[in-house]
Amino acid sequence: MLLLVFQLGQHRFALDTRQVAEVLPLVQHRPLPQAPAGVAGVFAYHGRPVPLIDLAAIALGEPSQQRMSTRIILVNYADGAETHLLGLLAEKTTETLRRTEADFAETGVRLDSAPYLGPVTHDARGMIQRVEVSALLSEEVRAVLFRQPLEVS
Repeated sequence: MLLLVFQLGQHRFALDTRQVAEVLPLVQHRPLPQAPAGVAGVFAYHGRPVPLIDLAAIALGEPSQQRMSTRIILVNYADGAETHLLGLLAEKTTETLRRTEADFAETGVRLDSAPYLGPVTHDARGMIQRVEVSALLSEEVRAVLFRQPLEVS
């Protein structure tokens, strides 16, 4: 599988590119007042609003730094029977890496507060942990971001 590598703090993480629709430069986004922690706001993608999640804010409690290498990773997020576009803000998104599923090992640690942290692999620079997009958003955040519009009769 091909992985997109990025950094949160000093550590490297990766996403399976089969979930990635596109990697975008850091674009202007509109903050959402009173949004849940980690929700950076919304941005326009081909004229339609897409929610933006800040991975550093979720994992480290601090917003991503605006660097030349900070990107928006546009993913297809499955929410039940529906799939939604979701932007993930990530720093140092500059490389890809090829690994097989057998190259990953479980960490032996399960954090209820971070169910998105998957197994790990290594390269010459150290450990890389996979982020499981399907486990990234809590029920509360999914309800806010993907609420169905009210039908008007």
